[in-house]
Amino acid sequence: MADAEANDAIVRVTGVTRHYVGDGVTTKALDGIDLVIERGEFTAMAGPSGSGKSTLLNLIGALDHPTSGSIHVDGVSIAELSRSEQSHLRRDRIGFVFQNYNLVPVMTAMENAEYVLMLRGVPRDERRARVRKVLASVGLDGLEDRFPRQLSGGQQQRVAIARALVTEPALILADEPTANVDSSTAIGLVNLMLELHAEQGATFLLATHDLRVMRRAQRLLWLEDGRIAYDGPPSGFDLPQ
Repeated sequence: MADAEANDAIVRVTGVTRHYVGDGVTTKALDGIDLVIERGEFTAMAGPSGSGKSTLLNLIGALDHPTSGSIHVDGVSIAELSRSEQSHLRRDRIGFVFQNYNLVPVMTAMENAEYVLMLRGVPRDERRARVRKVLASVGLDGLEDRFPRQLSGGQQQRVAIARALVTEPALILADEPTANVDSSTAIGLVNLMLELHAEQGATFLLATHDLRVMRRAQRLLWLEDGRIAYDGPPSGFDLPQ
């Protein structure tokens, strides 16, 4: 478990709750979360459906706001940022990988991966060189000009991972990255993320139902009823068979 006093925390979540109110009923999606993620960690976040995994991921990614508590990413308090500044934080410091890929269908693999760099004003030649290097690192060399419809599900997810990596973010958040691919492709994606973690020191926080991801993570967070029920090495938790 990460030391709460660690000086190299990339994520610090303190006393976070997230409540939703509908038809006079309050649902506690998160109920008092304290969490520190250090730079370079590969952490899997798991638990039953409705346990709060995606909610916590969205809060850390500044896609939603907590009901109470504070969240710091890369030393910055999200609550103290304007909407524009939060957008810049997501653009510049956080890489996202979604289970549905979220690729733009009318853009090629190259264009999808370079889009954030274009928003940042990186010159065309520079960003293309960076994207080609990253696409090659995820096994897509030679497929730069293909559209999403011309790629398999696993290849589309590799484009999404390349898009997340190309900005050299402080943190990569992945929500069920192996959910929509077959078993062999899922294993390949897990191996790819672990290799990128080892080679580049990227910090990964993944919400997952995939036991292969849980078992191979450095650290496992198990959520139940909006709380962290376990925080430690996967070997110390009785995972489902």
